[in-house]
Amino acid sequence: MTTKDILEKYKTNQIDLDSALKEIKKANYEDLGFAKLDQNRKERTGANEVVFCQNKDNDFLIKIFKTLYAENKEILGTRATKEQYELLKQHINNIEYNHLAKTLKISQNKELVGNVVILTAGTADIGVAEEAFETCTFLGSHVERIYDVGVSGIHRLLSQEEKLNKANCIIAVAGMEGALASVVAGLVKVPVIAVPTSVGYGANFGGLSALLTMLNSCSNGIATVNIDNGYGAGYLANQINKLAVGIK
Repeated sequence: MTTKDILEKYKTNQIDLDSALKEIKKANYEDLGFAKLDQNRKERTGANEVVFCQNKDNDFLIKIFKTLYAENKEILGTRATKEQYELLKQHINNIEYNHLAKTLKISQNKELVGNVVILTAGTADIGVAEEAFETCTFLGSHVERIYDVGVSGIHRLLSQEEKLNKANCIIAVAGMEGALASVVAGLVKVPVIAVPTSVGYGANFGGLSALLTMLNSCSNGIATVNIDNGYGAGYLANQINKLAVGIK
């Protein structure tokens, strides 16, 4: 419940003062001892808390997922393993796993609005792109995926120019030297979110070369997220897309 919901219930005598105060405290965050769940985040920021699953204790993960799902009726987890999925589906029946994105989710049916386009330079970048896709669609944005259009065969990208020009925001995911974002930003009028990936040979330095290329791009309108951070790109793209269609 939001703070407004709680106050409305108190106003109409559905709950007493002590219960209202308890619910307001819970609305700020719910203390599980090992975690403090930010149950009021959607009211503040427009999106519920997302669970970063990597390295979490199994018992902690179960409790976090069950608590957030009970409160929000939907949930998204990132950087999850197949073993974590097998564990959680014993407790939450309708949970879904995208093995490429390494995401876990239960989503409410919602209208997907606007248009975000996600590009990858190669097929090795698809896992990061899928993390962006799952994040963006979970948050309510329509997404079109165009994969394997890197600069080594630039005609593949140019053949997609009509789709690029219909986007409100573009996510460009690339490893190696990371040139895709610069090329795309030189073709379109909308913001480009650059996602460097750790894909590449030795001098790629685990994505550092792609990151530096994207940060040093001479093309305008590029925002760069961290290496392999598909989630961060998807979240930001959703915010840009929602603003473009007039949703705050």
